[in-house]
Amino acid sequence: MKKLIVLVVLTVFMAPFVFVAAPAGGQTLAEKAKAEGKVTFYANITAVEPILEAFSKKYGVKAEYTRLSTTKFIATVLTEHAAGKLVADVLQAPMPVLELLMEKGVLASYTSPAAAGYPKWANRDGKIQSFGIEYAALIYNKELVKPADVPKKYEDLTDPKWRGKIVMADPSSHSTTISWLVGLKENVIKSEAEWMKFLKGLAANKPMFVASFGPTPAPIESGEMLIGISMPKYIITKAPAPLDWAQVSQPMMGTPRGMAIAAGAPHPNAARLFVDYWLSTEAMKIMAEKVGEYVLAPGVYPPIAGIDKAKVIPIRELSDDETKKWGDEFKKIFAAP
Repeated sequence: MKKLIVLVVLTVFMAPFVFVAAPAGGQTLAEKAKAEGKVTFYANITAVEPILEAFSKKYGVKAEYTRLSTTKFIATVLTEHAAGKLVADVLQAPMPVLELLMEKGVLASYTSPAAAGYPKWANRDGKIQSFGIEYAALIYNKELVKPADVPKKYEDLTDPKWRGKIVMADPSSHSTTISWLVGLKENVIKSEAEWMKFLKGLAANKPMFVASFGPTPAPIESGEMLIGISMPKYIITKAPAPLDWAQVSQPMMGTPRGMAIAAGAPHPNAARLFVDYWLSTEAMKIMAEKVGEYVLAPGVYPPIAGIDKAKVIPIRELSDDETKKWGDEFKKIFAAP
């Protein structure tokens, strides 16, 4: 009788585990994705090929990547969606773009189990998942700038010793730089008067303007400029260039990078598997270590000295009206004699 009771108890408690091991339909998500054959990825981010290659090698599912610039992203996706011919399974774009697409009904609901350890703010309405922050900081030529001269706070950029030695993306037109400067006002510098003093001091040092973050490292590397408002990831991607970043006492800021699955994705299982993999520690290590990105996967950092100790906070992306307003204002400030 005791043996019978033990057998019954074991059967009851083991039944759920047997059920989990045999999913409905007899196929795992990976098997269903492999049957679909591929996943199509529309993205704004660059240098992601290592993750796509690792995904395809691991699961036998081809990952097709199309890069769309921010200016073309909305028009391309909405046109395809309206015609019922959206090719993309997964979309990655700046947050305002994804938010607009969500409002237009282009995004599907999906919360990946791989994001369980991510910050709560990183998930938006169960449709948009942030996986990283496009962080900006002060980078400098470590061969030409003495350790004692490295800024300890952002306001140190106003020191006259930096006059004619700073490079930055044009604050009248580069949206991320505009957001970053406004982010200083909203998150770092204590008062609007002090923030305005910083802007005017920075302008007085006559920085070199370039179109975006991309061209900022070159003049620092060459020594034409000594320091710039740029992205620490270039320390990795431009290695062995003599670049380092100023570990200021204030938070490092940046705009969140997000992704989502398209509603009516042609390959829905491959899309979910791709998002799960993208958010995994394995994939985020690739992005951090090979691309230098700041990611939200717990305990994963780019191999840049001190980054793991930095406080990195997300800043809001401005609306088009705000971007235009502040761009016009910065144009006046930086054009002043």
